[in-house]
Amino acid sequence: MQTENTIALDADDTQDSIKLKATHVVPTKNQYDALKDEFIAFVHFGPNTFSKMEWGSGMEDPAIFNLQNLDTDQWCMAMKDAGMKKVIITAKHHDGFVIWQSRYTKHGVMSSPYKNGEGDVLKELSESCKKYGIKLGVYLSPADLFQIENTEGLYGNLSQYTKRTIPGEIVGRPFENKITFEFEVDDYNEYFLNQLFELLTEYGPIDEVWFDGAHPKRKGNQQYKYRDWKKLITKLAPNAVVFGKEGTRWCGNEAGATRDTEWNVVPYEEDPRTMNLFADITDEDVGSLEKMAASKFLHYQPAETNTSIREGWFYRDDTDQKVRTTDDVFDIYERSVGGNSIFLLNIPPNREGKFSDQDVQVLKETGERIKETYGVNLLEGAEGPKELLDNDEETNLVLQGEQPMVELTLPKATKINRFLIQENVKIFGERVSKHALDAWIDGVWKEVTNATNIGYKRILRFPEVTTTKLRLRILETRFIPVLQHVSAHYFESRPPQLQFTRNSKGEVTIVPKMSDFRWNPNGENAGANLNKGMRIFYTTDSQEPSAESSLFTEPFLFGEGELKAIAINNEKKGSVASIKFGISKMPWKLVSTSSALDRHDAHLFFDEDPKTYWQSKLKGKNEFVCIDLSKKIEIKSFAYTPPNSTADGMIQKGTIFSSDDGENWTKQGTFIFGNLINDPTQRIHKFKQSFSTRFVKLQADEIAGNGSSAAIAELDFYTQ
Repeated sequence: MQTENTIALDADDTQDSIKLKATHVVPTKNQYDALKDEFIAFVHFGPNTFSKMEWGSGMEDPAIFNLQNLDTDQWCMAMKDAGMKKVIITAKHHDGFVIWQSRYTKHGVMSSPYKNGEGDVLKELSESCKKYGIKLGVYLSPADLFQIENTEGLYGNLSQYTKRTIPGEIVGRPFENKITFEFEVDDYNEYFLNQLFELLTEYGPIDEVWFDGAHPKRKGNQQYKYRDWKKLITKLAPNAVVFGKEGTRWCGNEAGATRDTEWNVVPYEEDPRTMNLFADITDEDVGSLEKMAASKFLHYQPAETNTSIREGWFYRDDTDQKVRTTDDVFDIYERSVGGNSIFLLNIPPNREGKFSDQDVQVLKETGERIKETYGVNLLEGAEGPKELLDNDEETNLVLQGEQPMVELTLPKATKINRFLIQENVKIFGERVSKHALDAWIDGVWKEVTNATNIGYKRILRFPEVTTTKLRLRILETRFIPVLQHVSAHYFESRPPQLQFTRNSKGEVTIVPKMSDFRWNPNGENAGANLNKGMRIFYTTDSQEPSAESSLFTEPFLFGEGELKAIAINNEKKGSVASIKFGISKMPWKLVSTSSALDRHDAHLFFDEDPKTYWQSKLKGKNEFVCIDLSKKIEIKSFAYTPPNSTADGMIQKGTIFSSDDGENWTKQGTFIFGNLINDPTQRIHKFKQSFSTRFVKLQADEIAGNGSSAAIAELDFYTQ
């Protein structure tokens, strides 16, 4: 059966014939090249960098783009250090501001202070890319708020569709490239095609054109003639893959979250070769047999797993805008590149025209880890099928039989915790749907891990084993499996820091510390992912934990006291983590509160979840909360945890009252907490003298930063 990039399904197709057709859907050369790029960069840079907005209004004065210096060489050096092979820059974001010297608008860098209007960010980046061997892609947003909002704007102006010549002639600015096109388009599509022509002929070669579906605002039922755009791209940038259309697709989130099974052969109701609009594919199930059976076309379309190294797409600051850890970025790399997709990581330049130091450091450390781990193939010199070990993508191994497997014998006993597999998708498509890896340990085969599909690349991660033999078993397939490459690797684990949580039932959980990255969290625990086989030991008596201490296996009940824990992986010890829990909050009851905002009820300050919080309404006098501890308790100190998702409401001065009946109150002391806005962490106040009480009232006397309300994420009381 002939392979194609898109194959139609017929009404009489059976499950077997659908599987057969699916395995004959293969990538185009451009798609395969995009897969081989693996780890690529996104750069969001424009007026939003200076306004600190994620989406501009389109009506910003170009003077806001007050760029004084630009160092695109520094960008490319940092990308090179990370192992990135391509960069995609926002040539035009939704605000319509262009960062190159376009002939067709004045809303851009030509009207900014940068080099007195003579600057061209894209030109400088293009030159740096050539210098450092980085491919270049452009993001040209179809949305354009400037063309919507200004009185002479072309977007949705209800102009007639007539035959137009692309590029439009501009006196004094001729093109060196003399190719022209004729399209039946309206004013905005003509404008868009003219700008595409500039980008693809004067800044190339261009290896990716990036379109998204974001639209902050629409006007005049404006339609996009994407098929015309595609004709122009195909002619002027024949090596470019088109994102957001039939070339590559969005993974479905901006968090760096990945699917356990990412098929790149995906079903369509219409023929994607003729489609003008492409909906986002966000379902967990993308390419199962059930999905394909309900469709009419099968199409090869790799996923790009995109996210940002910073909280947000554009740079805001180096203090409040947190940066992903190296663990987090490396974990996403292994899950995305090692999960049959492309990793697209955004690095937003700062207002100095450079990547910030922290971003550069994370990129460098990530690149070092990739090189240290995957730059060394532990199957070097191994015995096995030469087609899989020769590093030649033109050779492949066809696995026949009912239980196909590959056995590999290493030259000596070797420590391994990563195994990489590639199918020959370029020629034979995606075929494996389930597989397992065994290691020869103590004279027998032991399964160390298993997974579903393979595709272009699958990275298996598992607890460290020392072995002389490995066995890959293919458990389920769609057709005869054809593998192209395998390799074994070792990641030097670093036992992670730990964190403790106690739920409302009083059960304590100990896990690797999650990155404090609040923008589009992916829900993955990078520390746990990177340290398969790690064990956690803890103590409840304030003693230092060791491998002889209690092994954490499941949540356990714990009241007031100090917990300490340590992670041990492959006999390496991490740092000791500790926490002091207050009295159990299970029996507490809310008595009263001065006021509460919707979704920030008072019970949230004792739900054992610091991410939720009570917040009063607009600042009144002496905002307070009152609780019933359920019985009289001798209190020596208390802890206040402010919310860290808002700076409004942090209580820097307050008063604590006690009562035996909830009606008659005794002042027990005042407290002062400083620097809460810059450091929103738990603060502990020790009373001059302990006191016995059943009811406690906390009154807010002064809010940090002259805030408009009072807020508490958690309250804790201590008897010890």
